[in-house]
Amino acid sequence: MSGHRWAARAAAGAAAVALTVTSGTLAQADDDIDTLPAEKIAERARDALVDVRSLHLSARGSVDGTGEDMSVDLTLDRDGNCAGGVDMGDDGSVEIVKRGDDVWLKPDAAFWKNQVPIGGATFDKILDGRYMKASADDPRLLEVTEACDLDTFRELITDNTGRADFDGLTKGAKTEVNGAPAVPVTRTEDGERVTAYVATEGTPYPVRITVRNAEGQGTVDFSGFDRPVPTATPSADETVDITALLGRSIKPI
Repeated sequence: MSGHRWAARAAAGAAAVALTVTSGTLAQADDDIDTLPAEKIAERARDALVDVRSLHLSARGSVDGTGEDMSVDLTLDRDGNCAGGVDMGDDGSVEIVKRGDDVWLKPDAAFWKNQVPIGGATFDKILDGRYMKASADDPRLLEVTEACDLDTFRELITDNTGRADFDGLTKGAKTEVNGAPAVPVTRTEDGERVTAYVATEGTPYPVRITVRNAEGQGTVDFSGFDRPVPTATPSADETVDITALLGRSIKPI
């Protein structure tokens, strides 16, 4: 099911945006965050993001270089639990819940039609508004389950720690993001402008990252740092076992 790639693409895209303004050697300065140079602010933000145990990620627009708009709303942690969904507009949306060894997915009719053109309408009819449930280690769902794991996101950032720093980071005037004070740090390179808004009160988390390039623009908001992922999971009568579902003989529609 090629449609599963949305989750990995969305998470990887958000992480790629984050690391472009937060790579480098970690700083431990004692100054107020907004008084530091742009490079030091970015370093502090990276440190905070790598250390977090759980967070809420909300992305909208085009954040992965494909030019395709989508919105992602996920709460995820380092134990691989997550809850939320992805909306690709006319291409469909998917609700996702992962808890422990199980994962639940509920695609809408548009998703089945556009992402699984052969047999998708039949899958949609069988599910009848219910979730697909499967083991989290099902190889057909690895891209989904990996995208739900905050450690996957952190590894994409920490694996790039040794890359060369970007030149030309600039600091902007203090502003607010969702009602909280933040300082923007911007990099402009090869026609792309990426700005990280770093919290100036409490832990210097990057609370928003925006990217603009020739293919489009996107925004990634981070919040709910270290707050647990909701524990509620779909009930048995709301689910269909994916093994039984994919084991059926599906004729093209």
